[in-house]
Amino acid sequence: MDNQRATWGSNFGFLMAAIGSAVGLGNIWGFPYKMGNSGGFAFLVVYLVLAAVVGFTVLLCELSLGRRARKGCIGAYHRLASRKFAWVGWLGGLSAFIIMSFYTVLGAYCLKYMVINFGDILGMSFGANGTDGGKIFGGLLTSQLESWIYTLVFVAATGGIIMGGIDAGIERFNKYAMPLLFVMLLVIIARSVTLDGAEKGLAFMFQPNWEPLKNNFLGVLATASGQMFFSLSLGMAIMVTYGSYLPKNDNIERDAAVIVISDTVIAILAGVAVLPAAFALGGENAALAGPKLLYITLQNVFNAMGSIGPWIGFLFYTLVVIAALSSLISLMETTVTFIIDSHEARQAIHNRKRITFWVCVAVMAEATIVALDGLGSNGLWVPGQSLFGVHTWNDCWLDFMDAWSEGFMMPLGAFLTCLFVGYELKIGTIADEIEQDGIKFRSKKFVEICLKYIAPAILLFVLYNQLRDFGLI
Repeated sequence: MDNQRATWGSNFGFLMAAIGSAVGLGNIWGFPYKMGNSGGFAFLVVYLVLAAVVGFTVLLCELSLGRRARKGCIGAYHRLASRKFAWVGWLGGLSAFIIMSFYTVLGAYCLKYMVINFGDILGMSFGANGTDGGKIFGGLLTSQLESWIYTLVFVAATGGIIMGGIDAGIERFNKYAMPLLFVMLLVIIARSVTLDGAEKGLAFMFQPNWEPLKNNFLGVLATASGQMFFSLSLGMAIMVTYGSYLPKNDNIERDAAVIVISDTVIAILAGVAVLPAAFALGGENAALAGPKLLYITLQNVFNAMGSIGPWIGFLFYTLVVIAALSSLISLMETTVTFIIDSHEARQAIHNRKRITFWVCVAVMAEATIVALDGLGSNGLWVPGQSLFGVHTWNDCWLDFMDAWSEGFMMPLGAFLTCLFVGYELKIGTIADEIEQDGIKFRSKKFVEICLKYIAPAILLFVLYNQLRDFGLI
């Protein structure tokens, strides 16, 4: 059955899908703010070192594991690992499934903003019509039916693409979507940097400020390592799954380097598009990181642009929808691949479209809870919100899901992956997989050192900081 496994139609198609997975909402609302708030260029230097040392190493290993086993994350560990590590694949698989519960809703919100900016272009009543971004966002959070419908549309769009398969569905979408995203990003940058006050946003991002490193080096290291880890989709089964569809003559070492570099470049460009615009509206607005920056501040920027605002707004939120959709596709494919692998292991008849449909139903069920909760606006009961009368970390269902997936399962899974590959599987097995078809593994010694010593230490540090930040310890 393994010999009949589907493969990517082209290396370019795989790279676009992998980059699409890595480029998501975190690049747009997280990276620029963290970079500017943690030393600007100084933060970027730390981030680049971490991406080259840890990001590249873990990404290369995950791609190699997938191709070696010809299975998704869970199947790969069961095939390659001893009983001691066989369960690690479940951490990535479960974290990907849990993340979909809130990522679908956040993507649905972006879809709503794309629609209202399009409504402004047409001069229709469903447009923003100059309404403050805070009111729009607040109304969306409390409108449970509207949030649910947009979430359903977003999940259905994702499922429709995955039903097409690896090459005709996922690869075809990303081959067109990612270049389009890049072009739209450049267009938005061209407008953003010409706004009055934009230079303050650029200075916020790029002006070297070594004080944060001097005063709080561990804090900057924690911020940079956490952002790098999640930005590259590490520890959530995606790259193992995508790697399982790679042909044997593909250069995994080169692919890993291209993905890391591309994701970092797009994250920086997203900052150049977002922060100058936020500063043009007022420096205090740039301090609103996360959802508020995306759904409130930037919509107010577009409202203030006059007649061109709806066009730039529509372009921007279309870009964000593409980024969110490409990431959600990769998350959902991990579950679809796991079920397909399970059927093939039993030599049972399976149908990708039927499997994808039922995965969409399951994702919609968990996403419904987050959508109806409205980031805590609608007062739904949240597990563990209060323990022994003391308020905990989670104010809403999104916080609860995020804490267990990104806060615990992902960093733990990546840490254990380093231990498994470095000390049980050994670098020789990874080298055998990479050196197919006469390909040289040029960074073998570097990867071995990073894998056995540097990456586990940093990932343990990431895990500790995630548990602390989410209030789990």
